[in-house]
Amino acid sequence: MSKLTLRVDPEIARRAKRFASGRGTSVSQLVSRFLDALSRPFEEKPAPPLLRRLRGSLKGARVRDYRDHLAEKYR
Repeated sequence: MSKLTLRVDPEIARRAKRFASGRGTSVSQLVSRFLDALSRPFEEKPAPPLLRRLRGSLKGARVRDYRDHLAEKYR
């Protein structure tokens, strides 16, 4: 293992520690996993069957209309 010093805002550090603690891990482990995932080449996996069937079903739909729909639905 290699030691790495990071500088982060104290509020971010506090929230990160709480987040890690709630998941039974450390901030170091979280950062290590994140950097590992970030540094690996992107591997495109085939989409699951459900997603393949849904792809393209909203062609021509406006994002704004969908957001308005969700705002109304969850009001």
